[in-house]
Amino acid sequence: MADQRYYVTMAADVVLLSVAESRLHVLLIQRGHPPYEGMWAFPGGIVEPDEPLAAAARRELAEETGIREVPYLAQIGTFGDPQRDPRGRVISVAYIGLLSHPTPVQGGDDASQARWWPVDALPSLAFDHKEILECALHRLRKQVHLDPRVLFYLVPIPFVLQDLQDVYELVLGEEVDHKNFRRYVLRQGWIVPKYMRILHKRGRPAREYVPRDDAWVPSPEDRCV
Repeated sequence: MADQRYYVTMAADVVLLSVAESRLHVLLIQRGHPPYEGMWAFPGGIVEPDEPLAAAARRELAEETGIREVPYLAQIGTFGDPQRDPRGRVISVAYIGLLSHPTPVQGGDDASQARWWPVDALPSLAFDHKEILECALHRLRKQVHLDPRVLFYLVPIPFVLQDLQDVYELVLGEEVDHKNFRRYVLRQGWIVPKYMRILHKRGRPAREYVPRDDAWVPSPEDRCV
């Protein structure tokens, strides 16, 4: 009887998001080899046999972009369309990562280059990465509605309340009342005051804050959000 064994390969991909110049950015790598050579995709690759999934995601991110420290990383879903990879049956576990600012990057391993792109001005993406990005943004918005503290990972520390509101509105795509937002955040007791900063747009000082040590949302790593 012919050998009927069926082989499946596991991969891990990372949707790493940050904010710069009032726009949400995502980190992409340009593929240096087929399939989809020259196209842009998320950092990612094959999971080693003895490697935890989150460890594989962090390793691939470091090898292809040079970024080794990501304070927040969480699973967003598993993608397994049989036609998603022309090389064979590849199932990818996708992660969302958050950084407070776009760290300098450099392409490595099988990535010819790495670059931060505005989410609203992306090139065509390889594989099913457009679908993965849509899922990542949906999960982030859902998480912000459930627990806005996750936004602490997307603002420089310390921050003024306007910084936090700007990122909140950017992620959700909706404006909120300044006084209500300020009242809500302060009432939760998540942040503590630190210094005063001059806001150049308004020319007056504003209070800077930092999250309380116990107010950070833990990085879920291998739990879905």
